[in-house]
Amino acid sequence: QVQVVESGGGLVQSGGSLRLSCTASGDIVSINSMDWYRQAPGNQRELVALIRTTGSTNYADSVKGRFTISRDNAKNTVYLQANSLKPEDTAVYYCRADVKRLNGFTYQYWGQGTQVTVSA
Repeated sequence: QVQVVESGGGLVQSGGSLRLSCTASGDIVSINSMDWYRQAPGNQRELVALIRTTGSTNYADSVKGRFTISRDNAKNTVYLQANSLKPEDTAVYYCRADVKRLNGFTYQYWGQGTQVTVSA
């Protein structure tokens, strides 16, 4: 089995920063892309940032220049450094990982989410 667990959310004032972490554990052979999504009340879940095994990244236009995604392959962990936070960044942030397991198949796993609240 594989588990994906996020941490690091919380309440922060506008202009502040947070660092989110996401770690995958279990019978993992390798992890392809690891992504951060977010979902605000009444909105669809949207992609915030992704990072591939090669280290290449993509960001939503709304967070470019403010958020940075990085990963530690040895720890099966991905980070999201969120700076200059705005009230519109308030959402539940989810981590998604494409994991190749010992059985040779690749599966998609989601974490349980971590709440980020930015006050004006």
